[in-house]
Amino acid sequence: MSLFDAPLFQDAIKQLEDAAKIMNLDPNVAERLKYPKRALQVSVPIRLDDGTVKTFIGYRVQHNLTLGPGKGGIRYHPGVDLSETAGLAMLMTFKCALVGLPYGGAKGGICVDPTQLSRQELQALTRRYATEINMIIGPHIDIPAPDIGTDGQTMAWFMDTYSQIKGYTDGAVVTGKPLEIGGSKGRAESTGKGVAFCVNFAAEKIGMTINQKTTVAIHGFGKVGIPAAYDLSAQGAKIVAVSDVSGGVYDVNGLDIAKCELWIKENKVLKGMPGTKHITNDELFALDVDVLIPAAIDGVITKENAHVVKAKIIAEGANGPLTKEAVDIVTAKGAFLIPDVLCNAGGVIVSYFEWVQGLQSFFWDLDEVNKKLHSILKDAFENVYATSKEFNCNMKSAALVAAIRRLEKAMKLRGLWPS
Repeated sequence: MSLFDAPLFQDAIKQLEDAAKIMNLDPNVAERLKYPKRALQVSVPIRLDDGTVKTFIGYRVQHNLTLGPGKGGIRYHPGVDLSETAGLAMLMTFKCALVGLPYGGAKGGICVDPTQLSRQELQALTRRYATEINMIIGPHIDIPAPDIGTDGQTMAWFMDTYSQIKGYTDGAVVTGKPLEIGGSKGRAESTGKGVAFCVNFAAEKIGMTINQKTTVAIHGFGKVGIPAAYDLSAQGAKIVAVSDVSGGVYDVNGLDIAKCELWIKENKVLKGMPGTKHITNDELFALDVDVLIPAAIDGVITKENAHVVKAKIIAEGANGPLTKEAVDIVTAKGAFLIPDVLCNAGGVIVSYFEWVQGLQSFFWDLDEVNKKLHSILKDAFENVYATSKEFNCNMKSAALVAAIRRLEKAMKLRGLWPS
């Protein structure tokens, strides 16, 4: 596959080009931002439990390292390829710049269905992958984190492998680790909590209060959707629908989030959950709700189905869940869109906190983590909102403009080597 083939990469380029026009970006800076700094493809052979050897293909892409070391998740998914990984790395560059972190954008992954591998096979896969990319990662080079199909255990295996190679324990090489080996309080739920914070910021702008009258639908009931659901329901909001790959469940009076989570833990998917109406993911997008949170994967709302979306606030919990055409359609209809590089930045922000704590070997309590997270997201949200008014553009474009402004200044200050 060519670097430019994946729809997500093409969409990221379109977003960059649109932002460049809006802000009259220096064309030399725009040219550099279209290409990743470094892309590594590796073979990841492992011995399966039945004794056979199977080889998987893995990637690590570093898009831009102007602001600091690379930062980005590791994804285990059958759809992972070089182009998608490059597109996600580009979005990470913009996300880190937008929220003021000293990071560049990176992303990694393996083309694999992790649900088809045993625990031992997943450990072997992770350790071999960490070995194959170890020369371009490190606490001051590139710091991976969990993403789709990976979790704290994956990061523990990755950190241990890197430490074995180096000959000493280095906990700052990854974030999203379990607390027992240097993780940060609040990291596991940080992305979803950040989504909930941003929904509140947006509601304030349009004169809405999150309370018992607020209805919410969440596409993707997982690491992002579940914490967001808990936080918003704690404020009184009715979570009327949630969904996963098996479809969705709906209750006009509001779902019991704890019961939904328990059902997922026991049955793996939402399908078959009793006491609820079962709906498709497409039907979830069309619900007449106040808040829609697409928190699963990219490209689920497109020009084909964007016209059915009725939500007043759309919070992009996933990376690129709305295509550029879909963004144009929903914003033209009057929806308040919270762009992904802002809305789901809670994860990388608390990953930054974890990295800092790890480097210092000094750890914070949960209240301090959440206060700092709220403060950073609030400042970034206000910056994006002000930028949207300054340039008379939607929030998606404004987020890119605000991020690229910071990058442009930094890139010009550092210059081009060799000059």
